[in-house]
Amino acid sequence: MSTKRTSGKIENELYLGKRWKKGPIMNKKLSQEKLPEFLNNKKIQTIIAVIMVLQLATIILGFIASFGIGLALLVIFIVVLVLLYNLIKKLSIENRKYISDLAFRIKRGEQEALIKMPIGILLFNENLQLQWINPYLQSHLGYQEVLGKQIKDVDSELARIVKESQDSGLKTAKWGNKVFQIIVQKDIKVVYLMDITEYANIQSKYEDEKIVIGNIFVDNHDEITQGMTDRNISNLDNFITTQLSNWAKSHHVYLKRITEDRFIVMMHYGSLEKMEEEKFSIIDQIRERTSKQNFPLTLSIGLAYGSDDLSELSKLSQSNLDLALGRGGDQVVVKGYDTEPRYYGGKTNPMEKRTRVRSRMISQALQELMKHSDQIFIMGHKYPDLDAIGASLGIRRIAEMNNKEAWVIVEPKEFSKDISKLMKEVEEDNQISRYIITPSVAEQMITANSLVVLVDFHRPSMGIAPDLITRTNKVVVIDHHRRGEAFPENPALVYIEPYASSSAELITELFEYQSEEADPINKIEATALLGGIIVDTNSFSLRTGSRTFDAASYLRSCGADAVMIQRLLKEDKETYLLRSHLIETIEFITKNIAVAIGEEESIYDTVVAAQTADTMLSMSNIDAAFVITKRTDNRIGISARSLGEINVQVIMEQLGGGGHLSNAATQLENITIKEAKEQLREVILNQTKEE
Repeated sequence: MSTKRTSGKIENELYLGKRWKKGPIMNKKLSQEKLPEFLNNKKIQTIIAVIMVLQLATIILGFIASFGIGLALLVIFIVVLVLLYNLIKKLSIENRKYISDLAFRIKRGEQEALIKMPIGILLFNENLQLQWINPYLQSHLGYQEVLGKQIKDVDSELARIVKESQDSGLKTAKWGNKVFQIIVQKDIKVVYLMDITEYANIQSKYEDEKIVIGNIFVDNHDEITQGMTDRNISNLDNFITTQLSNWAKSHHVYLKRITEDRFIVMMHYGSLEKMEEEKFSIIDQIRERTSKQNFPLTLSIGLAYGSDDLSELSKLSQSNLDLALGRGGDQVVVKGYDTEPRYYGGKTNPMEKRTRVRSRMISQALQELMKHSDQIFIMGHKYPDLDAIGASLGIRRIAEMNNKEAWVIVEPKEFSKDISKLMKEVEEDNQISRYIITPSVAEQMITANSLVVLVDFHRPSMGIAPDLITRTNKVVVIDHHRRGEAFPENPALVYIEPYASSSAELITELFEYQSEEADPINKIEATALLGGIIVDTNSFSLRTGSRTFDAASYLRSCGADAVMIQRLLKEDKETYLLRSHLIETIEFITKNIAVAIGEEESIYDTVVAAQTADTMLSMSNIDAAFVITKRTDNRIGISARSLGEINVQVIMEQLGGGGHLSNAATQLENITIKEAKEQLREVILNQTKEE
């Protein structure tokens, strides 16, 4: 009994086990019967189910109404169901075939792109070894065996490009004779190189064909031809025209003469680049050849580019020409929109003009501006010298001669020893001292109708009170330094003559055209003006022309005290020792350029540095001298002097300063003397290489 029960139980378990096993197997077989893809959509399945339920309900109602009707409906339903299934199956097969074909074409397209498209693909490992490259990149490597090799061993230029491009995103680089856009994916170590040579050539052509407009001015044409015969003038004009025409033809430049001393030029930017490579040799040719004929003519050229508006380019080219003339002429100024100006030439001292016509015109224009102003404010540069103070006092006297109040702005904290001595003398004269004010007082007094006169400087940031320049639309600039890019916006009058020895000389000439009924210049004013001339000419040894002596003679006739000037310029024992100490530190950057360096913790007066530079020029084998010292304002000052053969102005401009060809300076902030020396050395060596 027990045996039967046991066997029966086992059989039941086996039977149940078989049934349990059979279920999954059958489900597995059913799952293999793949339905069309769109039938797997739940919404479509719901719709089909609803239709089938409705059809079955219709068939049932048909059987209830009549057996024949029900049977007919059942047959129709089965036939439609079979046809519909076959149709769906056919559509499914076609759909799968389409998808399969599309997938194949996509994969084939990817393969063709890897192989035939002008895109280089390179795979590398951590050691920069080549693991795979596509056929396009392989063709650029000469079909050599490259797999497993270092990229640098295969092509050093490609290795450099890959290394430089890893952290720069999309980069354009030239490789061989082609230009590529390069992307490096560091995470998967893949390099993509897209050939954009055609587009790069189009861009290069566009850049080369940008329009450049320029103005050429024969600097001293009127002065030289003044005493010449018509025949000689004609020969000289023909010579200049021929030289410029040959130069223009060789560089594919359109040249047109508009007056006796003016030409206009039009060219492509590519021609301009070739001219810059040659450093505009035309200005040297004209200067040298005319000098041999005893007609020392020079050229000033202003060139502009970077705009599609030709009228704007014309204005900019004229502005660049004005800048070249303001710097003394005999040079080229090239400047585009939103770019820094580039200077070429300017290697010679500007010639002294022989006419006083401009002085008279400036005097008349200045009088008119004074007449229509409520008051006048005069300022020199920060840390003024005798020239700045003397010129300021001179302009104040001219204003007084025209019955106008004029105020001289000074900052006592910025006085050097010689200026402090002079201002003590000025304080004793109540007629002058009451017109001496500080910048803070001037800011309270100035109005929109006031006239601001800048003397001995033109860069707004160098002024004692630069904010005053923006408080009025009436600004006058009187300076003898070569003009730089920084300049007051829309000045009412500009009188910049780089040929002049000093601003004091320019202002002294203006006294000749003032009313004789007015009170003449007094002793202290004449002394200050003469002191400015003496300091800037190093006692008439530098930048001294015939008009310099004329001005000095006039000031002496007005009572200028030469003994007082000598007393003002006297130095004490400490100053003399400081200068001697600086001279002991002389080092030669080149065989004829020397530099003296002050100590990092020591403060040196600007006058001491300037005098040291002048003293160095008196030593043998020194044609240019630079003195680097720490100033009272904790900035590093560099005083530069030369005998005229070396242009120290260009050197100082590269360090943010300016001045003359033979006398210049700059101030550097947030820098040590050692760092300033290295910067100066680098600029000098680069300048020497270019020359």
